[in-house]
Amino acid sequence: MTQGTTLTVGERLGEAVHQNSALSVDGILERIFSRAFRGLVYPQIWEDPVIDMEALEIQPHHEMVCIASGSCNVLSYLTASPRSITAVDLSPAHVALGRLKLAAARHLPGPGDFMRFFGHGDEPVNVIAYERFVADHLDRETRDWWEKRGLDGRRRISMFTRGFYRQGLLGRFIFAGHMMARLHGVDPRELTDCATQEEQERFFAEKLSPLFDRKLVRFLTSRRASLFGLGIPPAQYEALAGPDGDMAEVLRERTRKLACGHPLSDNYFAWQAFGRGYERTPEASLPPYLQSANFRTVRANARRVRVLNESVTDHLRTLPAGSRHAYVLLDAQDWMTDRQLNDLWSEITRTAAPGARVIFRTAAEPTLLPGRVDGSILSQWTYHADRSKALNTRDRSAIYGGFHLYEKAA
Repeated sequence: MTQGTTLTVGERLGEAVHQNSALSVDGILERIFSRAFRGLVYPQIWEDPVIDMEALEIQPHHEMVCIASGSCNVLSYLTASPRSITAVDLSPAHVALGRLKLAAARHLPGPGDFMRFFGHGDEPVNVIAYERFVADHLDRETRDWWEKRGLDGRRRISMFTRGFYRQGLLGRFIFAGHMMARLHGVDPRELTDCATQEEQERFFAEKLSPLFDRKLVRFLTSRRASLFGLGIPPAQYEALAGPDGDMAEVLRERTRKLACGHPLSDNYFAWQAFGRGYERTPEASLPPYLQSANFRTVRANARRVRVLNESVTDHLRTLPAGSRHAYVLLDAQDWMTDRQLNDLWSEITRTAAPGARVIFRTAAEPTLLPGRVDGSILSQWTYHADRSKALNTRDRSAIYGGFHLYEKAA
């Protein structure tokens, strides 16, 4: 790729997403998606940080490189106290969100204020707290992003007074899903009333599963643009749909795992999807960075993170050889061409210390690297297939088909 520092945000997103002519149907969809990706997509990241940390086995000397997304997992990794984390993202909105979370962790008075801001995200006092404790500690670019006004005249920071987790592409997608269900007489929020996992399974079988047989649902999910709200570009849609191309069946199975795969008491992803927010009880399931017991550690380690608006490949090109110990790629490789994959893994391999680990997710179950990344590069890595499969089974988010762990030869 061309060095990101010479390109605009739109050009960098174009490099990442555009694979077809602008005049083709696929090319038009890719450009619509990359345009939408300039704004907020994920108010919450949809990868399980507990699984990530178990796979990475983070140590105090580790220096990490991650794709930021909503930065929930970046802050959660701080509970393991690595030496440093560099989080990169092509979306200016995600960069602004990550920097806001870090500044808030350092400067809000305490864990209750932090929880109100990023756990509840819907109280007027959050804007007051932002202005009093956080705003002056942001860089100018980030502060300008949060204080810019939309067409309705409200500043972006006001999202934290009106339901932050209902914002962004993902928030609107979940809202649309709820409206579609209610149109067919089902209220997904009722899942959160289930007292046992057996009740969750019954609710899914009787209420949610039949929705995927509805003609309107099958028609909409067969359109690639319908999943832009999940952050799924056209190239990833094909991988997710699989050889049969039946997206409704794929989504039925992923929804089943999300709704029934784990007890609600231990799955904040299910609360976000079906309850449209985190549970508000003392025993609520929360991301590690929002758990009050971890607040002091997150606050103490927040200085160890920097968040950059660039691609992971471009960032790796700036690093010394053998200097990094952990890489978190989310699902970004599902978007990539073979050339982009080889560029990325060439830089990962160059910068990886012996024993370094790489984790990523894929829409489909298998790892996508064999046959696409040069064998001379992959031969320097061990793929932990059985462990990857076991970790994927336990991942509470349920969105992805595969979780993958690679380890650099010592």
